[in-house]
Amino acid sequence: MKVLVTGTAGFIGYHLANRLLSRGDEVVGLDNINDYYDVNLKYARLETAGILRNNIGEGLAIQSTIYPNYRFVKLNLEDRQGIFDLFQREKFDRVCHLAAQAGVRYSLQNPLTYMDSNIVGFLNILEACRFHPVEHLVYASSSSVYGLNREMPFSTHHNIDHPISLYAASKKSNELMAHTYSYLFKIPTTGLRFFTVYGPWGRPDMALFLFTKAILNGKPIEVYNNGNMQRDFTYIDDIVEGVVRVIDNSPSGDADWSGAKPNPSTSVAPYRIYNIGNSNPVQLMDFIEAIEHETGKKAEKVFMPIQPGDVPATWANVDDLEADLGYKPNTSIRQGVKEFIRWYRQHYDV
Repeated sequence: MKVLVTGTAGFIGYHLANRLLSRGDEVVGLDNINDYYDVNLKYARLETAGILRNNIGEGLAIQSTIYPNYRFVKLNLEDRQGIFDLFQREKFDRVCHLAAQAGVRYSLQNPLTYMDSNIVGFLNILEACRFHPVEHLVYASSSSVYGLNREMPFSTHHNIDHPISLYAASKKSNELMAHTYSYLFKIPTTGLRFFTVYGPWGRPDMALFLFTKAILNGKPIEVYNNGNMQRDFTYIDDIVEGVVRVIDNSPSGDADWSGAKPNPSTSVAPYRIYNIGNSNPVQLMDFIEAIEHETGKKAEKVFMPIQPGDVPATWANVDDLEADLGYKPNTSIRQGVKEFIRWYRQHYDV
């Protein structure tokens, strides 16, 4: 297949592109390489796949020096004409849209960035799929859409009408927008609600990266909600396996779907929503202990109140993913943290 993967300088997109390339797909990667976090890490990811920093230019298709079936384009999602030209030129079979402005807390101070990237940018992707039809559009949603919902584990059959951050609201909006295009224009779409993804090449603004860096440097870590948090940490390889299986299986619509008792995760349209999570929430203090174990150092902890926009717990119900695609993530937190710290020490030579 020829697959467009947006966000390939990002954490999940980088790993997904490599996985698709390794099985022989043709991949076109897209990213604007913004400075939300260290761009050197983004360029380093690209360079491991043969996309050399000095060759990258705005709107130019750069050929990988490692993979003959991989090209990369630096482009903003908000560049409607640039996106349309790319679709017209490449004629993609499938699209996996992972690019977005990430971060819950960042959305409190920078709301317009989320509207530009996550709403306008996603609309441009939908419109491009409309006028240059693809077999399947897969896109990243988030566990943050569950908001004030406290019914555990979080299920795609639950109500998500009460997000508590603009980031979460933008992701819920993406799901609604996708359904509209699936219904009106018969574009098969699948939204994936990711649960706290971690692992090698991970984001520097996420807890594992922040904690590891601080502990190894002998600096204190900030522990929110006084440590009374739990997260369904999901290892990157498990996420990628789930995404690949979804890409390969386009939804066709549920003939038994009823508007009288609507199932939020399916539709009469070719539309689907899945959770991808480890289904095994970990207490924050246990997570920190796993990092201490692998680094061989104790953390100096500064206990803080919960941050605006954060939720105290996440836990994924993945029954639908398992039933439909025969897959359930299973990497333990000990193994995942071990793999991350091994990468971190090697990458940063510490």
